[in-house]
Amino acid sequence: MQKFLSEQEKTFDKLRSEIQRFVDRYTEALGEHYLELDALESQLHSATHCLAEALRRNGVEVQAPRAPQATALPLLPQLPAGAPLPAEPAGGLVDLAPPSLKTLYRRAAMRLHPDFASNNAQRLQREQAMMQVNQAYAREDRSGIAALLLAAGEDPVKVHGGNADAINTWLGRSEQAVQGRLRVVQAHLSALQNHPMHKLCNAISQAEEVGLDPLGVMACRLRSQIQERRRELYIGQRLQAESSLARAFLHRRVERMGAAQALA
Repeated sequence: MQKFLSEQEKTFDKLRSEIQRFVDRYTEALGEHYLELDALESQLHSATHCLAEALRRNGVEVQAPRAPQATALPLLPQLPAGAPLPAEPAGGLVDLAPPSLKTLYRRAAMRLHPDFASNNAQRLQREQAMMQVNQAYAREDRSGIAALLLAAGEDPVKVHGGNADAINTWLGRSEQAVQGRLRVVQAHLSALQNHPMHKLCNAISQAEEVGLDPLGVMACRLRSQIQERRRELYIGQRLQAESSLARAFLHRRVERMGAAQALA
């Protein structure tokens, strides 16, 4: 599952990089036009608002247009950093059952038997230790034999077994963490795949493959809109409330932008 998660994260990063490169092209080709168009729309709104106020003062019932919304720069989903996985158990990943009492006894005999002593002093120590081992075995005292083995340098895993419970707990927590992260990654990947910029990127790429210049066409349309707004602004800033054209001009703006409010 962790491998699949890593693949999904790489898929997201690759797709996001591809779309971001397109967004950079899109912004470079059209960004200045959108900024200029937004500025003209803002000036037009101010002019039509003043015209509407003047008409109302003259007793003419009019609606004011809604304020224009600035063109938002494309923002792509950003994958949040993932939390680290739970730390491995302190004893490592050793899934080994505890040895039986008889196995412990045999290991103690192998490690502590007096015949393995290198000198008389060590033989005496081993005889005393084996006596304790025999007594502990007779009373089925696992902890006593285990303590003697550990004191003699036996591997704790061979004495107590592996940390199966800790491993199972760690595996469960790790699986939950990976599943949670996978849900986050897949949700962001879905949002990226359905992002308007992804769809636009695909459409423009297909058009460019057959020799078309869709970004150039879009830029041309924006320039036409800019020229139209400039003409409207020129007229709107010079219209007087008494003019027969004032209400018609205001009505066209309301039709395009929508009405901000209805006044009696």
